[in-house]
Amino acid sequence: MRIYEVCSIVGLTRKSIRYYESVGLLNPKRNTNNDYRIYNEEDIKTLKIIKFLRELDVPIDDLKRIKKKELSLQDCLKDRLNKIAREEENFLKIKNMCLEIIKDDASLDNLNISKYFNNMNILNKKGFTMRNTKTSKTKKIVAAILASLFFILFFGGIVGMISYFQFTESDKIPWVIYSVIVLLFGLPLFGMIYNLFLRIKEILKGEEDEASKY
Repeated sequence: MRIYEVCSIVGLTRKSIRYYESVGLLNPKRNTNNDYRIYNEEDIKTLKIIKFLRELDVPIDDLKRIKKKELSLQDCLKDRLNKIAREEENFLKIKNMCLEIIKDDASLDNLNISKYFNNMNILNKKGFTMRNTKTSKTKKIVAAILASLFFILFFGGIVGMISYFQFTESDKIPWVIYSVIVLLFGLPLFGMIYNLFLRIKEILKGEEDEASKY
């Protein structure tokens, strides 16, 4: 089974699967003729387990330890339950603060900000926040476009300028030389556009900067 089939079955991206391979959680066999990876049903099962446990926010390091028999699944999930309990406690504190503010009918003018600010700081120091700190997909796409725009315009401008004079001026350069120049500048241009397309596709699928999630 090829990787595109695995992506469809498991619902993981190609980059995610490659990442799990790179950290030793997955070891597919290789075709001796072309060295392509060949995935079997056991690999599919492994990836489903990895995806499920990652959805439970089990860290990659814990998955490695489980694979090496250094940590049992039972102990791992007990640790997750302890972390969930701490999160529930933090959410309860947030809930109680909101209820208290509502009960006091507080406004911006009479809000006891010192009290609530200090309480929130305590939670922040423990690593808890209600804010979404992830960069939005739109911002990432804009950043990717801006990062590529200069070079796309540069190479595209050169190709466009050469083509304009070639087709409008009577004194033309030899077509062979023209073709070579266009090829030299056109290939990087199309390469950058193609890579930008792949980057945007990765961002939309949520597979960008995969390693940073673990």
